Amino acid sequence: MPLRECWDYYFKEDVFCSRWMLSFAALKCDFLQGALKLSKEVIDVSSGDPQGAGMKPITFVRQVMAVCLCPELLREESLPLDVRLRALRFLKACDGESLGSYTASSGLPHVRQSIAEFITKRDGGVPAYAGNIFISSGAQRALMVIIKLLTGGEVHPQTGVLVPQPCPHTLLPLLDEAGVMAVSYRLTEDKHWAVDLSELHRALTTSRGRCELRAIYICNPGNPTGHLQDRKSIEEVIEFAAAERLLLLVDEVYQDSVYTPNREFISYKKVLFEMDKHLRDTVELVSFHSVSCACAAECGLRAGYMEVVNMDSGVMHFVDTLLCTDINAPVTGQLALDLMLSPPKPGDPSYDTFAQVRAKPKLPTLVRNAQRTLKLLNDLPGISCQPAMGGIYLYPHLDLPAEIQEQAKILGLEADVLYCQMLLQQEGLIIGDGQHGGTNGSDHLR
Repeated sequence: MPLRECWDYYFKEDVFCSRWMLSFAALKCDFLQGALKLSKEVIDVSSGDPQGAGMKPITFVRQVMAVCLCPELLREESLPLDVRLRALRFLKACDGESLGSYTASSGLPHVRQSIAEFITKRDGGVPAYAGNIFISSGAQRALMVIIKLLTGGEVHPQTGVLVPQPCPHTLLPLLDEAGVMAVSYRLTEDKHWAVDLSELHRALTTSRGRCELRAIYICNPGNPTGHLQDRKSIEEVIEFAAAERLLLLVDEVYQDSVYTPNREFISYKKVLFEMDKHLRDTVELVSFHSVSCACAAECGLRAGYMEVVNMDSGVMHFVDTLLCTDINAPVTGQLALDLMLSPPKPGDPSYDTFAQVRAKPKLPTLVRNAQRTLKLLNDLPGISCQPAMGGIYLYPHLDLPAEIQEQAKILGLEADVLYCQMLLQQEGLIIGDGQHGGTNGSDHLR
């Protein structure tokens, strides 16, 4: 199709990205180049990029990376011994003992094994195997590979995936690009954005005759809602997926960012393997994690992974084949994954510094910021917000005045999109709109 038609298609409402995000990108570019003058300092609270917001990188990660990039530093005795040993070990896992060499499409075997050991430990001994783990250039790329597998190039009937409403702002564009129908199930806002089993059944019923449902997407901890599922909720979703023969796609990228007292992250895989044998042996599950969203917060290094459970070996071969045609994870990103999941242990020279950096700044800062922001939002007229239990976002509800609603209608915008534009232009605040996550016309911010 001609370029203009492509443009009109991808940027039509609710397909690729909101016009607000497009206009924001242009405004930000103009601002950085000096063409746009704003009366206030611009503060971005929507990007989900901790280091971009000023968080310092973890010293251990950067030191090992520096040695790997400049192997002459292996002889630098001012660096901790465990840093140099980890760098040497990683270099020996690379072809030519160089970070500049290619890796297998599914990632370095050394890193896949590190991931398997991390998952086994996290899940209390439930075994994970390197052969079931695939590294990609981010969790999003891994998800796209699985979505491509689900569609199989078919046009009719259209493949459908159950997705939460609200959901990560990049999910709907990804599904649309793959030609997949997103069938929304609403999270219950007044119950801390809980997953409601009756809502899953309602969404399932509405999909009949419109598409062939093949998967359900879960985000736990939630993005952008910050909800955290308990064991009972996870069991209900697993039983639902089993009954409807749906593949479970579980986004668990914020698993180490849980900060609610007396609550902890439980992986879907752990719960599955503690259920009846007929479930743990048959339910197909793909879980995702990323170096961007974890405590390391190395967003720019572009690496993530997926673990597949109960998937046919022939299908796994196609996963590897599709990864061959995709953008491989940079070796530096794979190194960051390895270090994130296998950090210094007590007694290692770098442990004390690492423990201080990891334990002190991020989680307590997240807790403090979440509590302060929650109080601020709930004290403002026309705004209410559920507390977040994990992740890095809050998702406040807006009760906008009638004049803003009317102005948005005249401009052909969603009201929350217009509100975001006004916040940027008048207050210098960059906030994401919630137009893909509204329920019954409600407005939200991310």
